[in-house]
Amino acid sequence: MAYIYKAVNLLGIEIGGTKLQVVLGDETGTIRARRRAQVDKGRGAQGILEQLGSLLPELAGESDIQGIGVGFGGPVDWKIGKVCVSHQIEGWSGFAFASWLMRALPAPVFMENDANTAAYGEAHRGAGYGLDTVFYATLGSGVGGGLVAGGRIYHGTLPGEMEFGHVRLSREGETIESRCSGWAVDARIRSLAKAQPGSILARLCSGREGGEARHLAAALDKKDPVAIQLLEELAGDLAFGLSHVVHLCHPQIIVIGGGLAGVGEPLRGAVEQALTAWVMEAFRPGPSIALSRLGEDVVPVGALLLAAAGLKRR
Repeated sequence: MAYIYKAVNLLGIEIGGTKLQVVLGDETGTIRARRRAQVDKGRGAQGILEQLGSLLPELAGESDIQGIGVGFGGPVDWKIGKVCVSHQIEGWSGFAFASWLMRALPAPVFMENDANTAAYGEAHRGAGYGLDTVFYATLGSGVGGGLVAGGRIYHGTLPGEMEFGHVRLSREGETIESRCSGWAVDARIRSLAKAQPGSILARLCSGREGGEARHLAAALDKKDPVAIQLLEELAGDLAFGLSHVVHLCHPQIIVIGGGLAGVGEPLRGAVEQALTAWVMEAFRPGPSIALSRLGEDVVPVGALLLAAAGLKRR
């Protein structure tokens, strides 16, 4: 009698400051169905819980859900599935999220912060596949980091993890997040556009304030000097921060994800070039730099894989 493979039904959840994603998939990280919603910051954690209350049963349907993985946008106690704090959404501090989920759907819950979850996805199904030590840096509304070594997420003393965004760039208090996050780049573009209103980047951004970084790739394609200047500054700041990761952790690869990774090869190449100058000679040229292969699916895929790995360890 031939063996018939039956996939494990898993749910993956991404909770960020602006978006909520719930996916149905399996232990390979394959997404079979998806629901996505925008987060209303004004409604806080309760608003997200209400959204999940309708999305979870709708997506699960009649499937026998065997595990749930969660990538949460903020520090968590991964051992018990509790939120420590959210820096973007009110009402999460101290919330026992895993317990709430298990009341909504009777399945084991495995929870990490979103950067760890993304790092896990890239290490097992993305740009870091087949490598032993993978560092992931996400450049979104904030900046985060995650390290996977030997196939497993590195955990520090609770609730600390690879808080890459909070690495200092100076004694004056500048951090990687204050220089390299999406909102920081938006602000820098507005400043440059005001100083040089005739630039291509300034013209692309005219008309509405907010989200200026999304125009950077188009301005670079047109060889705009202002955009090139900004890219060099961004890549220099990011490479300087990553040099500390290299000297402390020596990853084989550094994967860049998040919204700013949409700039693509110009950003990747500029960071790789700038990093060499900040790495001590014995370790040059340093690890390879890659763009996320999983893109916007990086946290949902990582969440599915977290759930699969967690079930195997039970």
